Amino acid sequence: MTLQTVSTAKAFGGTQGVYTHMSATTGTPMTFSVYVPPHDDGAKLPVVWYLSGLTCTHANVTDKGEYRRACAELGLIFVAPDTSPRGDDVADDEAYDFGRGAGFYVDATEAPWAPHFRMWSYVTEELPALIGAHFPTDMARQSIMGHSMGGHGALTIGLTFTDRFKAVSAFAPIVAPSQVPWGEKALGGYLGADRSRWREHDAVALIEDGARVPALLVDQGDADQFLAEQLKPELLAEACAKAGIDLTLRMQPGYDHSYYFIATFMADHLAWHAARL
Repeated sequence: MTLQTVSTAKAFGGTQGVYTHMSATTGTPMTFSVYVPPHDDGAKLPVVWYLSGLTCTHANVTDKGEYRRACAELGLIFVAPDTSPRGDDVADDEAYDFGRGAGFYVDATEAPWAPHFRMWSYVTEELPALIGAHFPTDMARQSIMGHSMGGHGALTIGLTFTDRFKAVSAFAPIVAPSQVPWGEKALGGYLGADRSRWREHDAVALIEDGARVPALLVDQGDADQFLAEQLKPELLAEACAKAGIDLTLRMQPGYDHSYYFIATFMADHLAWHAARL
């Protein structure tokens, strides 16, 4: 797989890079960022995956996530994929919460989305192979986190690939997309009207159906404008309590849905991941 370097810069002794490649999974060019911390020659480092939310690209967390100092201190590689395929021939929707920038980390089965919107396979298969081939990774030590739509992706992927990901956390995740407007629109549009097919892409439903991880960490601002209608962390708390999953749900007073919130608690999450990697 051919990888092209868009840019690199030194940061906290390591290298922040942005890269692009032609994806066989999406059939489009895909861009992602990788931070590699300072390390000894020949070292193999653990990998933290970060999945972004609606309207975002790789650039949002890369520019505003404030993760590099912690990753440098903890010895973590930080990978940030895009949120959807891009390109003039890629289907789109005029709404911000569907189409480009809103891939929802599923493999679409419905027209006109199915040819390119294959973010589940891209994030879980193609991109990990690319990262493992081109960066000093120890792919036996991976963890995953995300924000909002990306928190949904991190939870569902982490609950599905339990042997792969040693830690799973999220900032303001969509925990039960089958039960909120964002998720009903996205899952119905990408996967069709059969709601039983949505369950494998719904963290609460996955837990209800038997998926288990040892622990989850979730931070949620109590001033988040999407809290009551779209996020509903109480549904995750109920599911984890019934399943015996150790959920640390921290309601953060005064914080909203923005990257100011994410940046504030990013180092906490990375330390939590490092302890499990």
